[in-house]
Amino acid sequence: MKKLLSALIASTALSTAAFAGGHSISEFRIGILGGENAQDRMTNNECYRQKAEDLLGVPAKIFAPADYDGVIQGLLGGTIDMAWLGASGYAKTFIADPEAVEPILVAVNMDGGYGYYSVGFARKDSGITSLDDMKGKVFGFGDPNSTSGYLIPSIEIPQATGATMDSGDYFGEVKFTGGHEQTIVAVNNGDVDGGVTWADGLGDWEDGYNAGALRRAVDAGLVDMNDMVQIWQSEPIPEGPVVLRKSLPADVKVKITALTASLHSMDPECAYGVFAGERLGAMPIGHEAYEIIVEARKLKSK
Repeated sequence: MKKLLSALIASTALSTAAFAGGHSISEFRIGILGGENAQDRMTNNECYRQKAEDLLGVPAKIFAPADYDGVIQGLLGGTIDMAWLGASGYAKTFIADPEAVEPILVAVNMDGGYGYYSVGFARKDSGITSLDDMKGKVFGFGDPNSTSGYLIPSIEIPQATGATMDSGDYFGEVKFTGGHEQTIVAVNNGDVDGGVTWADGLGDWEDGYNAGALRRAVDAGLVDMNDMVQIWQSEPIPEGPVVLRKSLPADVKVKITALTASLHSMDPECAYGVFAGERLGAMPIGHEAYEIIVEARKLKSK
């Protein structure tokens, strides 16, 4: 990590010199995916916004649209400069315009990997312990542009059940809740019988694992994991990338990459909020890591 930061700092000096007198930015706009309420998203990322503003010397603003597509369209339209996308959200952005954004970093889990899981869950007192028990029940997806909240489970669960995800086929009803937090609350309140969200799969179930939407919900006091039971888990999914708009000035890209890569060592509390739980840090990543998700997304749209 130290070698990476040294290289980034050196590159920053060169890039700044190269862009002296060149085009610059008047503000830096950070998009935060939906999946939890807007105020929590703003609060968790305020520390990062302030650091970006101090580093770049221009106002940094957070945009927290109601759904994933708001961030995706902002990146495509040039009204958002940076976002931490899910793998499926990145795939949608790339398919729409391969030149819109570039992946720069990915969060590293406590085991050194960057995979995570789509996790199916239900209330413990419902008596549901597996997908078998969900037959005829109400199943909740999150956002249609979510990797773990829709894309992957919509492919893998039918392989397990031998049925489609259409309402009335295997599940009595299949509905979209709007996001990860909404799914967790809907299951907890009994509005749906089971649903899917994301987690790194490390640590203890009672804590909502080390990182992910369940951990965020536990930290926010929205759910007691002792009331929940896991009923399904996907194959490993590549963690979504932090992306930057390709057309940003080179010095801005290098400075923001350096800031994000060093966040865990610089300010662990800030990093915990930004990266949704306990992480080792962040590492460089490129488009090739998401090619399989891009292909899955293309197949799903046919």
